[in-house]
This record gives sequence, C-alpha cells and structure tokens, in this order.
Amino acid sequence: MKPASTPEKRLVQLGIELPAPAPAAGRYLAAKSDRDLVFISGHGPIWNGHGGSVPGIRGKVGIDLTPEAARSAARLTGLFLLSALRAEVESLDRVRSVLKLFGMVNCAPGFTDTPAVIDGCSELLVQVFGEKVGRHARSAVGMAELPFDICVEIEMLVAVKRRCCPRGRRR
Repeated sequence: MKPASTPEKRLVQLGIELPAPAPAAGRYLAAKSDRDLVFISGHGPIWNGHGGSVPGIRGKVGIDLTPEAARSAARLTGLFLLSALRAEVESLDRVRSVLKLFGMVNCAPGFTDTPAVIDGCSELLVQVFGEKVGRHARSAVGMAELPFDICVEIEMLVAVKRRCCPRGRRR
C-alpha cells in the first residue's frame, strides 16, 4: 500500500487515533510555540487515565519491565506528543521537521539499552511524517526516577510551516 500524502492522512491509513490532549501535570504548558518552533514538554505513557490499564508503563526497565514493554510505552508516549503538537498547531500537516527528541528511561542501574527503548517513539514519528520530515536528532538517557514512576518520558522539538496572519504578518 502506498503511504498517504500527508501526516493527517497517514494517521488514518495506519489506523491511529490520537488521544485527546490533556493539561500539563504542573505549572507549565504542554506545548509552546515561538515562530516556527514548537517545544513539547515531557510526556509519558499515561495521561488522564489513558495507559492506566496498559501493562508495562510504570516501574524500572530491567527490574519491573522488559525493554520491549518500555519500547511499547515509548510508542504510546509518541501518540501523546503528537496529540499535544496537533493541539498547538491545529494540524500535523504543518510540521516541516521533527528536529529533536530527548528521551528519558526510568531504568535499573546497569541498564544501558536506552536507545532501543526510545526507538518506539522514533519509529512512530517516521511512520507518521515519513523519513525526511520524521527522522530527527535524539538523546536517550537513563534516569534513576521519573514522575509518577512512569518508565519513559520524552520531550520533542518540531519546526512547523508558518501561517499567514491578517495584515500580512507571519506566525
């Protein structure tokens, strides 16, 4: 099957329905735009009850969960990142480039395969945006703890196509 021509159409083609965006868990914004850049705050695989019944989202990778379960949680986190991004820019079709991910893995001492865990999110982004737009720079680091005992938290930086505003100014 030929890939759809836009990210929004690709989501439909892939059978992906994004969860509703939720407010931030603290005194910060889930996403913030400045000109053509969108900064997405750290998200995890649980959001307003989503993920609560999904096994493998809480605990330390290498003790409580397998790397495969954490990789699935990273993919789920990618869906939440896309939802926050869409809420900020109205359509994923405005994305010009996924610039960078910063992935954090709640892991046991000695667990070093954090890149394979964060690949769950990276692969989703390439599926949705294609190789040219979706492939990104990335960090994947191990952490001693993460909020709410989630197994992964991921931040994202995206460049978007600017829209024309009334009076000819771009935003």
